[in-house]
Amino acid sequence: MAPTVRTVLGDIAPADLGVCDAHDHLFLRSPRLPGEELADPVAAAAELAAFHRAGGAAVVQWTPYGMGRGAAELPRLAQESGVTIVAATGLHQAVHYAPAVLERVRPDLAGVFVTELTEEIGATGVRAGMIKVAGGFHGLDRHARYTMAAAAEAQHTTGAAIGVHLELGTGALDVLDLLCGALGVAPDRVVLGHLNRSPDPVVHRMAAESGAYLAFDGPSRAHHATDWRLPDALAGLAGAGFGDRILLGGDTTTAGARAVNGGPGMPYLLGRHRRRLELALGEDLVTRILTANPARAFAARWPRPATGS
Repeated sequence: MAPTVRTVLGDIAPADLGVCDAHDHLFLRSPRLPGEELADPVAAAAELAAFHRAGGAAVVQWTPYGMGRGAAELPRLAQESGVTIVAATGLHQAVHYAPAVLERVRPDLAGVFVTELTEEIGATGVRAGMIKVAGGFHGLDRHARYTMAAAAEAQHTTGAAIGVHLELGTGALDVLDLLCGALGVAPDRVVLGHLNRSPDPVVHRMAAESGAYLAFDGPSRAHHATDWRLPDALAGLAGAGFGDRILLGGDTTTAGARAVNGGPGMPYLLGRHRRRLELALGEDLVTRILTANPARAFAARWPRPATGS
C-alpha cells in the first residue's frame, strides 16, 4: 500500500498535506501548567483561522493520551478551518499524569497506542496519526524506557512515526540508541523534538546522520536559545546535506502563548520566523522543510483494516 498521512478526517496522500506546522497543540492540559490549559474550542478555532490566513495548510498536534487532546473537537475544527489536523497517541513524562492514569494504561500500553492509531481514540471516531513519547533531561528514566518500548511495539505494528519530546532538547542520542538500536525502529520513523533548545551542532549532525528527523520547534521563546541561533544551525545541517531531515513547528503549549491572546502562536511560524530562515536558507529550501519533509516524516503504510467473514 502507498504511504498516507492519517488525519482526523481520514487518510490523505502525503503530497496533499501542504505547508505544515510539524509540532503544535490546539488542546493541552497538564498539572505542570496550572491555569494555562488549552481547553477552549473557540480559541483553537481562532488560532487555526489565523494560521490558515498566514498560509498554513496542516498541523500535527503532539498532545498524547490523557492530556486533554480534544479529539472529539478536531474533525469539526479541521472542516471549518480548512486546515488538515493530525492527532497523536502516546504518553508524556510521568509528571504530567495522576498515578491512577498511569496505572490504568501501563498493563497494555502498546495496545492502547495501536487501538488509537488503527481504530479510534475513545469513542470519537478519530484515529491518531503518530505516537508521542518523551525523554528526560540528559537521560531516560524507567518510565521513559517503558513508554518508548511500547511505542516501538506499536510502531512495528502500524508503521506510525514516533515523535519524541526531548527535555530542553537533550538526550537525542540516548533516545536513538534505545529506539533505533535496542528496539529496532527505523530511524526515519523517529522525529526528535525541541532540538533548538540545546543548540549543539555536533549532536544535531550525529542525529541527522542516523536518518532521524530533527524538529526545531517553539520559536520566539525568550527563555530558550532558539530564534537567533536557528538560522545558522539549520544552514549548517543543510550545507552538510541534511536539509531533508529538518522539520519546523510552533509548539504552542499555554493559553498565553496563543496568537489570539497576544503571544506568537501558530501564525508566527509562517510570518517573521519563516522570513528570517529564508534569509539564511533560501525560499526553496524553507518551502521544502515546511511541505515535503513533514509529508515524508508522518506518512506511513498503515495496516489494512480487519475484515469480517
